[in-house]
Amino acid sequence: MTTFDKILPAAAEVLTAEADLVAQLDWLVINRDLNGRVRFIVPESIEANDALRAKIEALYQALTERIAAHAYPVATGILFEANVDDACAGGARFPLEAFDKVWIADRLATEGNWAQIAPETQGAPRVVFFSIKGGVGRSTALAACAWKLAQLGKRVLVLDLDLESPGLSSSLLPPERQPLYGITDWLVEDLIDQGDALLEAMIATSDLSRDGQIYAVPAHGADPGEYIAKLGRVWMPKVHSDGRRESWSMRLQRLLQRLEARIQPDIVLIDSRAGIDEVASSCVTDLGANLILLFALDGSQTWNGYEILFKHWLRSSVATQIRERLQTVAALVPELDPTAYLADLREHAYDLFLETLYDEVSATDDEGWSFDLASEIAPHQPWSVRWHRGFAALRTLHGRLAQIDDEEVRHVFGDLIGRTLRSLGWAEGYPKVIDGGTF
Repeated sequence: MTTFDKILPAAAEVLTAEADLVAQLDWLVINRDLNGRVRFIVPESIEANDALRAKIEALYQALTERIAAHAYPVATGILFEANVDDACAGGARFPLEAFDKVWIADRLATEGNWAQIAPETQGAPRVVFFSIKGGVGRSTALAACAWKLAQLGKRVLVLDLDLESPGLSSSLLPPERQPLYGITDWLVEDLIDQGDALLEAMIATSDLSRDGQIYAVPAHGADPGEYIAKLGRVWMPKVHSDGRRESWSMRLQRLLQRLEARIQPDIVLIDSRAGIDEVASSCVTDLGANLILLFALDGSQTWNGYEILFKHWLRSSVATQIRERLQTVAALVPELDPTAYLADLREHAYDLFLETLYDEVSATDDEGWSFDLASEIAPHQPWSVRWHRGFAALRTLHGRLAQIDDEEVRHVFGDLIGRTLRSLGWAEGYPKVIDGGTF
């Protein structure tokens, strides 16, 4: 039996065997539909060329014999389009490895395909807090970073995009300061052209600020209302009056641009949904993040999950577009023997990056994007967040931040905050920020 995972290797072997024929084509698209079945899409000029069309049919027949149920009969398995852009429209598009003219068009049930990487934003830096698994203290660390940045005089915009597990705003805002609306409300109302009317009523300022300000935009308002019903609609694309289709992630980008224009922040902190799903994809790949913090516990679930994601970027030929924005964060570093724990986590992170995202370099040629195990500037070198009993419960975080001082935050989050500041080029303005995160 041929399973889904064997489709592309089989296609590569079949096309390699007929490399001369493939070289004659301007382009070839291997279209995988929602059911995982494959068709060829070729230039429409081939339709009237009996000899060349017969060769394409024979090529497709050879593929059908390899992938069986994942193919259509030859009579319906070949489509014709004017150009490659039309052939790939509406699908996730990436080249078939080792072929210059062959593209894969994946038709997915969701739009979160992880293979469309938006360029880095040129305005206020956007920092995404992401994790493969939940329960790693990601939201707590974001709240602490926002708190410290505000103490340093920054205008900090915080977005709770963990829509299916909301709660970040409660760590930054007491109940009486919760705004009337949230991101889910905007995404639903935007479908009928009244999202922007909610904008002012979905922003709240935190009472934790001192010299700067924290502007929190929650997943939902003070009264969630029919949150589940709304959540089932936020992923909807918007079809404009002129027929233009705007995906939900594009709408999310537009919301963020509106908020940035309104608030004029110095930095944007985005709490992403954990896991490899629709929301996380938009946060990590679609919003132009400048820095993506990959929270990790040292365990097989963490590394297996990140390996799946990294290898997808490799197969989709987009790894080079995102790898320099990634940074490993050691979450919940235990109190018992933290040095040994961090050493093990660093080694496992290094092995993952070396196998997937780092370039292969020889002993005589150090060109390429790669780092030694001990490199302090490498993305595998973990920025640490210590486990602390007082920060273990997110529900009490607002009270904790209202009562504690820099020393307590430094002890738990200092390495993460200090290194984040340095990565953004802000440490120079704060002479108390030194290596190791002390400030």
